[in-house]
Amino acid sequence: MAPLPQAELVRSSVQLYRYLLRCCRLLPADSLRQHYRHAIRQSFKVHADEDDPERIQQIIRRAIEDADWVMNK
Repeated sequence: MAPLPQAELVRSSVQLYRYLLRCCRLLPADSLRQHYRHAIRQSFKVHADEDDPERIQQIIRRAIEDADWVMNK
């Protein structure tokens, strides 16, 4: 089960970015929110030059799975 119901609507990198930041808002501690916001920003910088649509969809799926794991942790 995804942490937020909008997970199935994420199709682009911008939508993923917004989705992940919304997930961060649900985290209990401020230090956790800051840590994961920083990690999200860094990941987007690392993958900013990705242009293969299949690879982008793979990254999106993996990021949603990871967010689900963090939210259930």
